[in-house]
Amino acid sequence: MKLGLHNLQTKKGAIKKKKRVGRGNASGHGTYSTRGLKGQRSRSGGKGGLKRLGLKSLILSTPKKKGFKSARPKNQVVNLSDLNNKFKDGSSINAESLLKAKLIKDAKAPIKVLGTGELKLKKIEINGIKISNTVKEQVEKLGGKVLCSKK
Repeated sequence: MKLGLHNLQTKKGAIKKKKRVGRGNASGHGTYSTRGLKGQRSRSGGKGGLKRLGLKSLILSTPKKKGFKSARPKNQVVNLSDLNNKFKDGSSINAESLLKAKLIKDAKAPIKVLGTGELKLKKIEINGIKISNTVKEQVEKLGGKVLCSKK
């Protein structure tokens, strides 16, 4: 006999018959068709909506993430009190010297000297670092120089 699509047969037990529910009590799944008694899940369309309700409560319970994170790098802050502790009179302060003094972590990232504390060093020279107006006033009052600073 020649093999063809018209004479192919499946093996016995390969195809399982679908369980027919709600076809009388003799079927074993009559009367309530394995859905139980009253309630949302016993009625048609009742099972799908409950999943969505659970998902909705999950979404509502998670905290909201507000705002955004800026891609612009933040200034590394150095205070005047830090300069008093790490430097001597007449020293030149730039990114490399601040890195050696371990006041900053990266010489290439932006740096700003802020006026927290009072400057006690005389004739210091600040070069290539952002500084606040109060720092500039204090440095110049004590006879120091500010070279190419940015605000």
